[in-house]
Amino acid sequence: MTDPTALQTAMAQAEQLCRARGVRLTALRRRVLELVLSSDTPQGAYAILDTLRLQDGRAGAPPTVYRALDFLLEQGLIHRLASCNVFIGCCQPTAHHSGQFLICRSCGKVAELDSQEVEKLIRKQAQKAGFRVESQMVEIAGYCQQCQQQ
Repeated sequence: MTDPTALQTAMAQAEQLCRARGVRLTALRRRVLELVLSSDTPQGAYAILDTLRLQDGRAGAPPTVYRALDFLLEQGLIHRLASCNVFIGCCQPTAHHSGQFLICRSCGKVAELDSQEVEKLIRKQAQKAGFRVESQMVEIAGYCQQCQQQ
């Protein structure tokens, strides 16, 4: 999300959400969220740590960043893409949803989908197999439109 207005709106929404839940969006958590949301591509913990050191002059340790990321995950403000161990901002942090993520193998950009049809189909097939779904996250690898044209 490179649009400054959209970033400000997302940050204000995150602060409001945390206040409503009675949890603290500390300065570090806020900055980590801002870095994840403002990036065009998913961010790994060490990339976030490097940015904190370079841009903010913060000398932090990986566990500190991981704790901030864990908090943001618990609050539904970001998603973790397990296949690449990176983090991306959530497009709907106020609503419980399962996401489908289109991950470009070339440039690394990620697009989040929120298809209720896909979610229902997975739940239906899982139920047929006697499986109870608690959460869903589907990662789909391929090539974005821009990379296909190159």
